Amino acid sequence: MISPILTVSGGAAPGGRSLVEALEDGAVLMFPDLAFPFSDFETRFVERPFADGKAKNVSIRGEAAALKGAAGTPEEQEALRQVLIRYRAFAQGLIDRHLPEYTGRITLAGTSYRPFDVDRRKLSWRRDDTRLHVDAFPSNPIGEKRILRVFRNINPSGQPRRWRVGEDFGSMAEKFLPRLPGYSPLSARLLAGLRITKARRSEYDHLMLHLHDALKQDMAYQERAPQADVEFLPGQTWVTFSDLVMHGAMGGQYMLEQTAYLPVAAQAHPEKSPQRILAAKLGRPLR
Repeated sequence: MISPILTVSGGAAPGGRSLVEALEDGAVLMFPDLAFPFSDFETRFVERPFADGKAKNVSIRGEAAALKGAAGTPEEQEALRQVLIRYRAFAQGLIDRHLPEYTGRITLAGTSYRPFDVDRRKLSWRRDDTRLHVDAFPSNPIGEKRILRVFRNINPSGQPRRWRVGEDFGSMAEKFLPRLPGYSPLSARLLAGLRITKARRSEYDHLMLHLHDALKQDMAYQERAPQADVEFLPGQTWVTFSDLVMHGAMGGQYMLEQTAYLPVAAQAHPEKSPQRILAAKLGRPLR
């Protein structure tokens, strides 16, 4: 089954399911009309990229919300920082209103401004996000946490954000798990000891990193796997577990994004997490 795109009107998903249940089943929730206005001064951030070009995104992180990767005058950079702070609050408000089961359990991480066209970010096959993939962070192991993301298209000229979504996580995992290398706890401790990773990689982190790479390297799978194209128009906001939903960003310029972490134990149905799906496919708990 291909991950469904569900348009949210009111507080429930089509079919009477809660939005949390739809998310945990692998849906992408699309909110068509949530307001996030720009001031006259802030419109410059969608007229040209305010990025220094050293990284693909401009971002803030943590309580201090220090701005990284931005270009422009000090006044412009501070205004852009305030846009990201406001978007972080917008994402938290969306969660509190529409996903109240997660309120108080979710932790907001980085907030990013993505001003470049998708095609300009094709630096290598591993970093080519047009290829179907699930999210995994090489230097930041997440263990027993989920990756929830809130995206918004802020393009001023009507250009959609084009994605493609793939088959369900379990079906993909059955195809790729047999070809992945085994997990080494010693290697994981060494990487953490050398501070190559921020924490020790669990077996789950190991598997997800190798799934991410195996998916992107397999061009036959990229071309022939079950998949569907989808467009998100300017002003639309979409939310998904990006560690569960296979996706590829195919086009579009100017987007805001908020990453959040949710403990697996805080899910309505922890057995639907990729952590538990992988364990079930292997027939044992992950290490």
